[in-house]
Amino acid sequence: MHVPDGFLDAPTSVATGAVAVTAVGLALRGSRRELDDRTAPLAGLVAAFVFATQMVNFPVGAGTSGHLLGGALAAALVGPWTAVLVVSVVLLVQALLFADGGLTALGTNITLMAVVGVGVGWLVLVLVRAVLPKRISSIPIAAAAGALVSVPVAAAAFTGLFAIGGVADIPIGSVLTAMVTWHTAIGVGEAVITGLVVSAVTVSRPDLVYAARPVVARAALRPRPEGGAA
Repeated sequence: MHVPDGFLDAPTSVATGAVAVTAVGLALRGSRRELDDRTAPLAGLVAAFVFATQMVNFPVGAGTSGHLLGGALAAALVGPWTAVLVVSVVLLVQALLFADGGLTALGTNITLMAVVGVGVGWLVLVLVRAVLPKRISSIPIAAAAGALVSVPVAAAAFTGLFAIGGVADIPIGSVLTAMVTWHTAIGVGEAVITGLVVSAVTVSRPDLVYAARPVVARAALRPRPEGGAA
């Protein structure tokens, strides 16, 4: 979903840049409540994983590319604020070193993938987690649902930005159809990968998974039988 330089007009790029700067500033403060000495290394691993998955691109149309976003996965593992930072750093490195996206479009890409992608993914995760049984096995399902929804929503958000400030002479309907259709398929793949990765981590170290903290805390508060008796 990387938007290239010059694809949106200057006012739209400036506006999304302001949104991105504000979001990253808030994320810097919010991430302090999510990370500790145990979970900070996990953020680095998540950034590396998201970077690797986002480097696999294929053309969608209208000058844009499609790939896994990783926002819902990052939010589930390290928290939504830290996830915004993780995805933003990945996008910055890609723009600077690999010309994936563009520097003038960096604010747009951060807004779409780090703000909308992470935000929608986390919101859906929280909503699904609330209706599922309160156990660890529900967390990968909720994370997968967040991934499934977040990708096409981010694609639809791009279409909205293109309708406002797109400079290419392409019908909005064609852009919307191409983006949402392809990214719905991408969302299915991302949901599978997100569910598998979150499941693998929750099986071995549920205490490191941010989305599992309420379940882990609830389990810790349950009274244990004395002497190990049932």
